[in-house]
Amino acid sequence: MTLAIDPARIRAALAEKPNGILEFIAREQNVPLRAVLAELPEGEAKAIAGEKFDAVWEDLTSWGDVLFLVHTKDVVAEITGSLPAGTHGHGYFNIHGDSPIGGHIKASNCAEIVLLDRTPPGGRRSCSVQFFNQDGEAMFKVFVGRDKERNLLPDQLAKFEALKTRDLAAG
Repeated sequence: MTLAIDPARIRAALAEKPNGILEFIAREQNVPLRAVLAELPEGEAKAIAGEKFDAVWEDLTSWGDVLFLVHTKDVVAEITGSLPAGTHGHGYFNIHGDSPIGGHIKASNCAEIVLLDRTPPGGRRSCSVQFFNQDGEAMFKVFVGRDKERNLLPDQLAKFEALKTRDLAAG
């Protein structure tokens, strides 16, 4: 059962653990992950309506190898590969192609997409595109890749920045 969301309590938890894993903070506060993202400092999280799923996915297919992550309370699955194109059918967005990333996504459950750009104190910048369901929980995340020195890949970072500035409100 989710408690009433107390933004001040969430901000206090973020301040106490600025390098904390956001899912852990959400669990500790007994709130959906999206409620935690809503309390991040301005500019760290940009929301896009979930109905823009296809446009965002199409953009992501041009990024090359990314980290595709699914984080539940029971598993953190990390798969590196390019995002293949997909088609809608039988109630799912079906991804297929020559990539280790494949399967079926209930895209109609995507309520919101968040472009997350964080640099925790003393940490490395992390950029991701996170897809959220109606319950405010992450369906999956796509992270900008890193090179051997753990730096963000410049070409993907440029595409992430372009996606952040793209007007997805129209069409």
